Amino acid sequence: MKRQLYTADHEAFRATVRTFLDKEVLPHYAQWEKDGIVAREAWLAAGRQGLLGLAVDEEYGGGGNSDFRYGAVLAEEFTRAGAPGLAVGLHNDIIGPYLTSLGTEEQKRRWLPGFCSGELVTAIAMTEPGAGSDLQGIRTTAEDHGDHWILNGSKTFISNGILADLVLVVARTTPEGGAHGLSLLVVERGAEGFERGRNLDKIGQKSQDTAELFFKDVRVPKENLLGELNGAFLHLMTNLAQERLAIAVAGIAGAEHLLEITTRYVKEREAFGRPLARLQHIRFEIAEMATECAVTRTFVDRCITEHTEGGLDAVHASMAKWWATELQKRVADRCLQLHGGYGYMSEFPVARAYTDGRIQTIYGGTTEIMKEIIGRSLLG
Repeated sequence: MKRQLYTADHEAFRATVRTFLDKEVLPHYAQWEKDGIVAREAWLAAGRQGLLGLAVDEEYGGGGNSDFRYGAVLAEEFTRAGAPGLAVGLHNDIIGPYLTSLGTEEQKRRWLPGFCSGELVTAIAMTEPGAGSDLQGIRTTAEDHGDHWILNGSKTFISNGILADLVLVVARTTPEGGAHGLSLLVVERGAEGFERGRNLDKIGQKSQDTAELFFKDVRVPKENLLGELNGAFLHLMTNLAQERLAIAVAGIAGAEHLLEITTRYVKEREAFGRPLARLQHIRFEIAEMATECAVTRTFVDRCITEHTEGGLDAVHASMAKWWATELQKRVADRCLQLHGGYGYMSEFPVARAYTDGRIQTIYGGTTEIMKEIIGRSLLG
């Protein structure tokens, strides 16, 4: 069925994104994967092309367009290109809203122009070695010292951890406050006592720098508090729906792309003197995946529409996130199987999609956390 979600302007933007990928990303991507990091020039190129800060007001150098569908187009095209390393979705859809909705005028003027140009790469540091989805378990502390905070602690699995110039750190500012004693502090590159650990060796998304971060008596100016003191829990909950929807968009796009390349493959690949596509089992596999993708696409598109109109709630975002990413995982496994031995070769797109996409059911809240959110909403 023809999608009703996008207008001609969105499709024109899609063409721009594809041109950018063909020119600035795909020719260099294999080298980035070997290096374990994306070249900073790619971020600057994305800024020049207007792909960063889509929702940021024009006065700060952004696109001035809060329509989430443009971000969805970016997520779809980067996923289809097999290029998750350049994490523009993290930058735009996850971190951007914190800066635009919580930032003071001074903070916006200080940070947003570089955010939009690609000169300031961003990260958010929430996860700790002993605390994943459990915010109450966060041990990183920030002590009030009058005109500044003293930050101590460590974070792990931080996307953009090596490249980041601005890191939004979730820290405990009130010891007895539990999840409601946390604040967002912005730590800038070069701060004394702020160190980056190793670039973590992952099974997929090799070019997406993911690092450990360490804070040893880091002096953070009071003007780098983002949002309300002890308000991080509410701030994080407010933005999680968009984060999870963005992951769902990538999830269904990834599943659809795997289905497309596998459909072509089974038409061309022969076994026992005839194309694989002539075998009933293969046709059933393709039929099942195509149906699951079509049904999921309908729901995710509806969620995008709801979010664009300001009506998407945490429960439906969680539904979209867990269902689309689990589908992506299943489709990747089945498509790799249909490729046979070739599917296990890393130069084949299906193999890279298998490892790159595996994180989808984990970050942004695991599938289990999504089910807990949904279950609590229904059962109390």
